[in-house]
Amino acid sequence: MRDQVRRLEQARQISRDRFGRRITFFLPGMFSLDGVSGKYPAISITGTNCALNCNHCRGILLHSMIPAEYPPLLIEKCLHLSEKGNHGVLISGGCDKEGRLPWKDFTPAIEEIKEKTDLFVSVHSGFIDYTGALRLKEAGVDQALIDVIGDDETYLSICHVRAGVSWVLSSLESLNKAALPVVPHIVCGIHNGKIKGEKRAVEMISRFDVEQVVIVSLMQLPGADMPNVTTPPAEEIADIIVEARFRMPDIRISLGCARQRGNTDIELLAIEAGVNRMAIPSEEAIKRAEDYGLEIKYQRTCCSVSKDFSGEKWKQ
Repeated sequence: MRDQVRRLEQARQISRDRFGRRITFFLPGMFSLDGVSGKYPAISITGTNCALNCNHCRGILLHSMIPAEYPPLLIEKCLHLSEKGNHGVLISGGCDKEGRLPWKDFTPAIEEIKEKTDLFVSVHSGFIDYTGALRLKEAGVDQALIDVIGDDETYLSICHVRAGVSWVLSSLESLNKAALPVVPHIVCGIHNGKIKGEKRAVEMISRFDVEQVVIVSLMQLPGADMPNVTTPPAEEIADIIVEARFRMPDIRISLGCARQRGNTDIELLAIEAGVNRMAIPSEEAIKRAEDYGLEIKYQRTCCSVSKDFSGEKWKQ
């Protein structure tokens, strides 16, 4: 216990030294908080279809996204969202059996969206080669999000893909080579609720030039194939945040929106570890930040978004 407190203090001090005494809270487009909604919706270019059908999701998360299975429909949806005053969009979707998304068909549409709107565009890249990464970059995509798992057994048993570690390393290399800003995500407990390859994932990410790192945790989704699995203890999630801070002292770290709802311990320990960003904070988390005297900003986008749309209140 004493050792963990010391590690949290060290990580928090590194964060304060690099980034100052401040934190930004985020509200993504799929969520509402106290009657306020995010302004950064998610769109699925595969509708509700996903060939991987990973155990922890089973495609359920796609049902919360706006479907746009055809390039003209993606353009139409994004133009409408821009007219409604959204700051940007997260373009996502299900994967094929190789963990890839159909970007080749959609990059001309994304280019048109960027030409006709001011939307900030994030994509869930999936596994991607250099040609695909370059297409996304040339289309005007602002950043690529990618899940990083540090264990091949987890990739195979949970995500149903072979050689996942080598594929994600190759994808990170391709995104860096294409100069497309990348924001890796680490899902704590994705191996049936156990911490297994997360620290290796941190080490893998530390080899690359990344914008920031987002830490999330396993969620219990109705209909997924993990009915009796719970998220790891908050202390173990905080330990991954600390590990990321020690290995990447100059990178912003965020506690993302995909985590167990109502578990304020995760949020409070994340603040103790000095996270720079947090999605959908609880009242307890906001108060803890206030107690630390942090400068607080609020932004109605995904926590990965690097462009500053923040204000002093959610309604900005």
